[in-house]
Amino acid sequence: MPLNIKDLTISSPAFQPGGAIPTRHTGEGEDVSPALEWSGVPEGTAQLALICHDPDAPRPHGFTHWVVYGIPASANGIGEGGGGAFVEGMADGGKPGYGGPMPPEGHGPHHYYFWLYALDTELDAAPGLSRAELLDRIADHVIEQARLVGTYER
Repeated sequence: MPLNIKDLTISSPAFQPGGAIPTRHTGEGEDVSPALEWSGVPEGTAQLALICHDPDAPRPHGFTHWVVYGIPASANGIGEGGGGAFVEGMADGGKPGYGGPMPPEGHGPHHYYFWLYALDTELDAAPGLSRAELLDRIADHVIEQARLVGTYER
């Protein structure tokens, strides 16, 4: 999938880009997803999709914390704990929905990439897609993407 970054932006009122994700949004806290906001959705967007992924996890393909799709192009964010308003996929923790950061103790800071994808088609997909399955389905349909990176360390 080619990288296309233009006007689409994503942010969170919970943390600054590159900043620490508050404990409330982690496995050590309340494990509730942070609120996310976006703007600059490109013309021709039919739907949006979101993935939160930790490439620093000590696993061959990192660790996926959240997969959300079926987000209408008219949406401008997801409220705190609000992923269930859309279709949620399977996190690597073995359950659907959000599973907050909880890297191994002493492993150093991990980076959590919240990727937002603007798609030129509506996905007709049941709940439970994995990150890999979603990326495979959207590979030829991404108009633009944006990312927000937060950090967490135990």
